[in-house]
Amino acid sequence: MHDIEPYYNWIKYYDSANDERSPFFGKEYNYNLYQDTIYGFYIDPGWDSIESDTIYVKILFTDYEEGFTIIEFLGEWNDAITNDIMLMRRNLLEPLEAQGINKFILIGENIMNFHGSDDSYYEEWFENSGEGWIAAVNFPTFILDEFRKYHLDQYINMGGTLQINVWRTLHPLKFYSLVSQLILRRLS
Repeated sequence: MHDIEPYYNWIKYYDSANDERSPFFGKEYNYNLYQDTIYGFYIDPGWDSIESDTIYVKILFTDYEEGFTIIEFLGEWNDAITNDIMLMRRNLLEPLEAQGINKFILIGENIMNFHGSDDSYYEEWFENSGEGWIAAVNFPTFILDEFRKYHLDQYINMGGTLQINVWRTLHPLKFYSLVSQLILRRLS
């Protein structure tokens, strides 16, 4: 786990630690000190905590004018025991929503497992996004199957054309534009 790093190539365009409107503003990273763990396995110091023991995040890019953010995930998404969606809502998503963000691109290729519960926090997130949307990009198939089992596909756009393996080769604005076009096609 310690060698799974957040995607760093967009840091020249956006750094959540330098964004006064970000929940992680002012965070200082020590890339020589591995201290955070998931199930006893150390993780790269570049990941950010949402106060969960099992899932970490990295805001890769946020554009307040367009109202979108791109968030990468690492770990186990556990709503059943640790209520990760509540922690995510309170510590990450609500602060972003308060800044006008209503379009969320979630990168999930480093999600190792998902344990679902009820969908009330997802419903709240969906309702708060108003004219926006939530897109799950590159989540493993078995995670998407679990999302569907708990009916989260009512709130989160996922699968099919949103399995965008080349996302790292795109500029963040181009990536957003691509995802936005795919979502608009689905909705029309």
